[in-house]
Amino acid sequence: MNDNAEQQPLTVTTSYPESLLAQAFVTALTHEDADTRQRAEARGQRWRQVLSAMTAGRVTVGSRTPVTGYPAWVTPEVMRGGFSTGAVSAGGPLQAHETDAARTFGVPAERRALFAYCLTEPGLARLWDLLDSGGYEIGVPEEAALLTVAWLVRHGESDAAADLVAELEPFADRLRFLPRPAVASASAAGAAVHRRTVSDAVDTLVRRRPNAAVEAQREALAVWQPFGDELLVHWLRNAGDGQVLEAAPDADWLARGQALLGRYRVLAEQHTLCTKHRKPKENLGILRGALEEVVAGRPLEARRLGLLRHAVRSMVQRRGLPGSEAHTALRRGQADHAARPSHYALVQLMLGRLAVLPQDGGITDVTALLGPVSGEESRETGLPAGAVVPAGIGQAVESAMSAPLDTLVERGVVPSAEMMAELVPQLVAAATAHAYGDEALRGVMAANYRAFRKRRSLLLLDLAQQVRVEELPWVRAVSGQRSAVLGASDDEGALAVLRQVGEVAVQAFPGTLLPNPLVREFGVLGRNCDLGVPFVEELAADIFMGTFGPKFLKAARVAAELLRGTLYERYYGIDYAAIRNLAIVTAGQALTGSAGARSHPGFAALCAERAAVTSRHWSVAANGMVIEQAQILTTHNLATLVDRVGIVPRSGWADLAAECFVTVCRLTARVHHNPRPLRTIKDAAYAWRQMMFYLSLCPPAEQRRFLAGLEAETGRHPAQVATRLAPVLAGLALVAEGAAFGEDGTAEAGRARRFTGWTTERHWMR
Repeated sequence: MNDNAEQQPLTVTTSYPESLLAQAFVTALTHEDADTRQRAEARGQRWRQVLSAMTAGRVTVGSRTPVTGYPAWVTPEVMRGGFSTGAVSAGGPLQAHETDAARTFGVPAERRALFAYCLTEPGLARLWDLLDSGGYEIGVPEEAALLTVAWLVRHGESDAAADLVAELEPFADRLRFLPRPAVASASAAGAAVHRRTVSDAVDTLVRRRPNAAVEAQREALAVWQPFGDELLVHWLRNAGDGQVLEAAPDADWLARGQALLGRYRVLAEQHTLCTKHRKPKENLGILRGALEEVVAGRPLEARRLGLLRHAVRSMVQRRGLPGSEAHTALRRGQADHAARPSHYALVQLMLGRLAVLPQDGGITDVTALLGPVSGEESRETGLPAGAVVPAGIGQAVESAMSAPLDTLVERGVVPSAEMMAELVPQLVAAATAHAYGDEALRGVMAANYRAFRKRRSLLLLDLAQQVRVEELPWVRAVSGQRSAVLGASDDEGALAVLRQVGEVAVQAFPGTLLPNPLVREFGVLGRNCDLGVPFVEELAADIFMGTFGPKFLKAARVAAELLRGTLYERYYGIDYAAIRNLAIVTAGQALTGSAGARSHPGFAALCAERAAVTSRHWSVAANGMVIEQAQILTTHNLATLVDRVGIVPRSGWADLAAECFVTVCRLTARVHHNPRPLRTIKDAAYAWRQMMFYLSLCPPAEQRRFLAGLEAETGRHPAQVATRLAPVLAGLALVAEGAAFGEDGTAEAGRARRFTGWTTERHWMR
């Protein structure tokens, strides 16, 4: 289920929460990892809260105000699928910082008392100090409310402050409006973003324990192999030119043997990782056991003597005589290997380096942290100077790198569009806050936005929209303070950020559908630019009910203006002129008030007609076909990014198309012998559609060169890829030559096919 989609079923039952509760219950009982069992138990408890709240009527599933008694701006606690638990994120017992504040303020440890104190002169003075220092943290948006009140009072906006207090006051006893103190100062940040914090990297490294097998091998090389050589040399001294124990040992030999056995006992007590030396059938165990018998004055029985002589002989034959050139080279290499610092020791070194950094931010200079062991560190830790930090440790550190988004993508710190979407709110927070002229207010609004973007989407009915950040009362209260002109020449403005993020997303992940969290951030930036840019979400087929919001037709109009007369229009059999006219008529009707604003039945009917969905019965597959046609008509935001935002990839459109086709081939290869290939086929069709979009922006000569190289690319993949894609390539060649598909999306008796991912029947690519 897609949490972010703004379309829904007519009714919502308890079956989905019940299934997730069952999964959590099984995991909590059966998983081998204790931490996983504990997390599953907590998750199961929250699902029980969801079911209890639903059956008791304490939540309204599908509403923007799901928790009874709270307005839409209050942050609900939301589980997977958009189900509310009935609790709110800023509610619950007092947190530690609230208890500490009550003690400091000299008031009862109650939220209403804290709220009232913050409205007094001393309370406002404390909030003003936080505003000036930035020494606060906003965990949930509500924690920015009192800071905003304080800012309004200090700047003479008494009426706005009073109105805000009046709106907050009914919830003062239940919600947490006080910010959390923090060492690091809150700010609007800048172009640098980070995927994880220094603290996150530390937590990852702290969990790494010594590898028992590796450490046992290190002990064997450093301790037991050299000791075994000493035992072997001792026995060889007895043998002389013959075999061991052909001559009776003399007193000196026995004394040295006694000393060796004493050393063995010390070593065995100090070095316990390797146990091979204790095994009586191993060569070292045979040599040591025989020496104990001889030193004790007990003659060896024939079998044991035979084992001893065989062990001595095999050790010499395998590695050479101790002291020989070959044996010395072998032991030198093993000693060098054993002398290398352990992974665990280098982890401790890195933890020491990270400890001096601010823990709540990213790492700006990763290169310095990943340098070899310095002389000073060598003296402090005993690690050899110049020892190199392993790649595994480096990856944990690099995951907290703070750098421009494109740098993180190039370095592999951000390997997917979904992960990139997690970082974009940091940039959007800075761009959003930049609109405020006052620095302290910028810090509050940036921190508020970052907290707001952690709010999980609700399952909504009737095309209702998710709550937007501008609906929060404290954001509304300072909306008049927005002074920067965004989207013009300001490099830090929303349009610049939108263009930057759009280019990085398309350049780095050309064959990936833009994920909904990223689309949501695009929408925020578009509103901040005041450009009227329509961005549309990926709708979920399992909860789609056949309607589209007005923005889908607006997005299709943008695509029509960009792609009319192109290869894309011909390949997908679109009449973009008709779509543009429909959008113009609809816009005119909206101005006169004769058209509804919540949905557009004409666009939905067009998508259903193009999908050839005839059944009146509800079907996930049929829904998917209709949604796919909407994505085809709108290009799923690509046309908007190109035509309205003005993105231009550095590598050019043809290169993006080529990368998309590589993705198509790679995904098609996964279909072979896949018992559940439909998701892979859909992803391949999405990548193909994006390839068609990029290709359609290329001049004709470049298109011809691209088409000529497709067969060579399929040849770089398993043979079944070329077989499966043959109808697709034939269809593209046919359209490029000026022909067209039939109404069923095929041509030449099925030899050529239009590539789409959804179907109510068995997909031909399986």
